Amino acid sequence: MMQWSEPDERYRITNAAARFEQGEGECILTWNWPQDVNYVYIYSFEDGAGLSPDRVDPRQLKLFTREEYKVKSGYRMRVDFTGPHYYRIFPCVTREGGLTVLMQLDSSNLARVSGGRAKIRYSIKYGNPWFGKYKSVRIRLFCEIPVPREALCYVKKEGAAPRNKEDGTVYPFMNDFPPGRTELPPIEVGRSEYIRLFFSDGPAFGERFELLQE
Repeated sequence: MMQWSEPDERYRITNAAARFEQGEGECILTWNWPQDVNYVYIYSFEDGAGLSPDRVDPRQLKLFTREEYKVKSGYRMRVDFTGPHYYRIFPCVTREGGLTVLMQLDSSNLARVSGGRAKIRYSIKYGNPWFGKYKSVRIRLFCEIPVPREALCYVKKEGAAPRNKEDGTVYPFMNDFPPGRTELPPIEVGRSEYIRLFFSDGPAFGERFELLQE
């Protein structure tokens, strides 16, 4: 049975790092092994916040040996995800006939890997206002992967298309966006108003998605 224990200084993993193999679509994790550690558990996750034992799903831990590390010159994995992923290398020691995982939670055993960015393409079409005070707006999107509604917003501005999220009035979307094509219900705006789409939080979603207007 897996058990957790506080790490001793002599068992700490150090210098965890990640590098990409050019043209291979692979990333290699490397780290310094303590002298008396022959096993580690590798845990991958998307959330960059701190970990605690009650947040770690044991089913997501992968056992990796020192011998495997020597043969493969590190831990190799395919980068087939988008946005940032994190890998924490937990040292393990043998105690009472079983492996004890050492809960090391500093930056020395943590590596960050940036995956590709999924494209979100969108177009905006305005209806002819003729002599009325309002015009209709149709937004069409094409998403390579599912996009949560909180990732995007649209901004409305008088007289010209907004240049950034702060250049007008911000409106949220009410539904998530599935992969593939989506046409949103028409939006009614003033005849001299214009809209554009932006990330609700550029630093948070800009690493995972690329927003392109067609």
